[in-house]
Amino acid sequence: MAELGHEVVGIDVDAAKIALLSEGRAPFYEPGLPEILTSAIASGRLRFSTELADARGAAVHFVAVGTPQRRGENAADLTYVDAAIAALIPHLSDGDLVAGKSTVPVGTAARLSELVAAGSGAILAWNPEFLREGFAVKDTISPDRLVYGVPAGEAGIRAKELLDEVYASALLNDTPVVVTDYATAELVKASANAFLATKISFINAMAEIAEVTGADVTQLADAIGFDARIGRRFLNAGVGFGGGCLPKDIRAFIARAEELGRGESVAFLKEVDGINLRRRDRVVDLVVDSLGGEVYQKRIAVLGLAFKPDSDDVRDSPALDVAVRLHGLGAQVVASDPQAIENSRSLHPQLTFAEDHLAAIEGADVVVIVTEWKQFRELTPELAAAAKGRVLIDGRNCVDAVAWRAAGWTYRGLGRP
Repeated sequence: MAELGHEVVGIDVDAAKIALLSEGRAPFYEPGLPEILTSAIASGRLRFSTELADARGAAVHFVAVGTPQRRGENAADLTYVDAAIAALIPHLSDGDLVAGKSTVPVGTAARLSELVAAGSGAILAWNPEFLREGFAVKDTISPDRLVYGVPAGEAGIRAKELLDEVYASALLNDTPVVVTDYATAELVKASANAFLATKISFINAMAEIAEVTGADVTQLADAIGFDARIGRRFLNAGVGFGGGCLPKDIRAFIARAEELGRGESVAFLKEVDGINLRRRDRVVDLVVDSLGGEVYQKRIAVLGLAFKPDSDDVRDSPALDVAVRLHGLGAQVVASDPQAIENSRSLHPQLTFAEDHLAAIEGADVVVIVTEWKQFRELTPELAAAAKGRVLIDGRNCVDAVAWRAAGWTYRGLGRP
């Protein structure tokens, strides 16, 4: 927002993060963020604070706090959203706009709008984000669409005017805008994530069928992907999705639908979730099978810890989960990732980590790729020559199976013969 020309104050209760940001250092890995952070601070348009009082005088207040899964439940935990709104209200002025960014269950915005209006005279809009980790800077500067969930009447007109000012540069580039009500805006985010998760789990379900029939799920995906109604993107079979959004968001969607008495409408998402979790089991099973069932004290190189490349996010990461499960079976796991080692170590210090993925491979009985970082996609049998065994489990179907087999390796992909 500061890079787009706005004057911005970023506020958080985490003093350590605010200190890092104030020094121009990002507290997590995101390509392009350090550069844009440095530029925005140098411009004088961006500063950071732990004091909500510093929000006074702003015309637009984005609320972008987390909505994690409730402990022991599928439902979203709205503690942080509710607390942020309640703490912000005393610092709002009549006519200010509070724009929710957090992914919330449908009905949340309508409830919060009453609190905001009664407590301050400010207006609430819901403006969901569609940022992809690894592409978040690009998606903010050049979004593929904008969604405004606004109230009816004059308040809605005012909200749209303010959001149009915020996103003026995107609107000049003809970015599509959907102006709608609160419920639709909330459902846009929930349904987008649910559809994406369904598409990924669909191709993984086809991989399960391919594995018992001798079919090749990669060629299958290529063939059906030529149909414009289906498309090839996100039809890549593998170890499944993870991260801080898709898993918890589809579970929260299921929980909210059940609260609304329409659980049957999204009951299929339970199977979507189930298929996704089974793929982790399958990768572990392939490793065990490749070792003849004897995993204890075998050295296994796990390449990847983040849930996706170009991120250090290990929340609900299939890659980290596979490493932990193999360690639990008694294997000597050596895991490597370009960015996610420290986050993984903080959660699972029992694992052994290697900064250099080639060092992780040295002496390994089995090599497992579970995050498709560029350096792992470009791994060749020659680079992996220091491995003790000649077994590659490709949990992302991202390397050339023919080349590895020709070099004498046993190659196992997911849904591939």
